[in-house]
Amino acid sequence: MDYRQDEVMKAFQIYAKISRKGYSEGDELRLYLAEDKVRGLVDQFAQEVDCTIFSVGERLYFVPLAINSIFHISNDTLKKTYFTGKTLNADIYFMYVTIIILIGEFYDSYQTTNPTRDFISMSDWLEQVNERLETLQAIEEEELTELEKDYEYNWSAIIGKWADMDDLKETAKAQSGRTISRLSFLHTVKRFLVAQELVQDIGNDELQLTEKAKVIVQRYFMELEYNRGILEFIYSVDRQKEGV
Repeated sequence: MDYRQDEVMKAFQIYAKISRKGYSEGDELRLYLAEDKVRGLVDQFAQEVDCTIFSVGERLYFVPLAINSIFHISNDTLKKTYFTGKTLNADIYFMYVTIIILIGEFYDSYQTTNPTRDFISMSDWLEQVNERLETLQAIEEEELTELEKDYEYNWSAIIGKWADMDDLKETAKAQSGRTISRLSFLHTVKRFLVAQELVQDIGNDELQLTEKAKVIVQRYFMELEYNRGILEFIYSVDRQKEGV
């Protein structure tokens, strides 16, 4: 397909802005939606760096699809931005699992596309994390090792991190300044999700998914290519617990 110079420049200007900020709006959004050639070029630019672009409401969003994308948030960035003190990769893995569990609570089963609840409380989120990790903790060590090979995920480290966090020690936090409870950890994860515009804090310690998050779930989150089967595994843990 042939492109005029002005079309290429318009597309690059949109791409440059959206890749820098993570979103774009106003004239860039209208131009992206109105001109097919410009939109096609912007999408091609994004694909070259393993990212995707989609519109939600009055905004265009730029989202990395692969870990090796230069726009993927690195573990080091997460540690420096959202955690304090000595943070290990196990903290990041645990964060990802709690996010998977949170999003899963808005959908009634694996590979559904429409949320079945409007919001979730922090306490309900904590309860669901506790239930799933208690089930994981009950798995034999040998079987857990095999699961780690299958999913390339350090489940033992996640279970260990969860076990080290004790909500009963929450009162000691004020005294020592070091104790990290499970609920406190979820509040850290919530800050990340709010900053990424994936959840909205609606007050009363309750969260709801944003439209951006819903689009990501519908298009990518349920796909094995992107979640590496971890979501299916989390649901299978539920089924094993219920004897289904």
